[in-house]
Amino acid sequence: MAINIGDTIPSGKFGIMTEAGPGAISTDELFSGKRVAIFSVPGAFTPTCSAKHVPGFVANAAALKDKGIDDIGCFSVNDVFVMHAWGLDQGAGETVKMLADGNGEFARAIGMELDATGFGMGHRSKRFSMVVNDGVIEQLFVEAPGAFEVSSAEHMLANL
Repeated sequence: MAINIGDTIPSGKFGIMTEAGPGAISTDELFSGKRVAIFSVPGAFTPTCSAKHVPGFVANAAALKDKGIDDIGCFSVNDVFVMHAWGLDQGAGETVKMLADGNGEFARAIGMELDATGFGMGHRSKRFSMVVNDGVIEQLFVEAPGAFEVSSAEHMLANL
């Protein structure tokens, strides 16, 4: 069952790259006591994700923070090494946390798994964005298959 506005984010972990190498951040650490903009993409280094989705959140980070967002995260069903390399490629720095959902456990837990086996990409996450306030979903924008409209940073800003 897919998550909805008002639902609490399930407990889980994302892979992150630390100075010491691969590490993890729990959903509690990521969301507790904060208002977080998080977005999900079907895959790192894919065309729309690299040309529009991540750059939009990097470029609009200050505007999002001005509207009460404490942190920004991007997750994808990719491993921590890929997400780290993609973050470097995208200039995400500390602006957008690159979160690895390597086995798709979080995507499945929130009902946002995407079957992309027909494209040779396995099981991924749908494209969406949400605002999570202290672990509770405040806003949720899920894209239609193949679309990039409602999950953008610009759309989120217009709705804050």
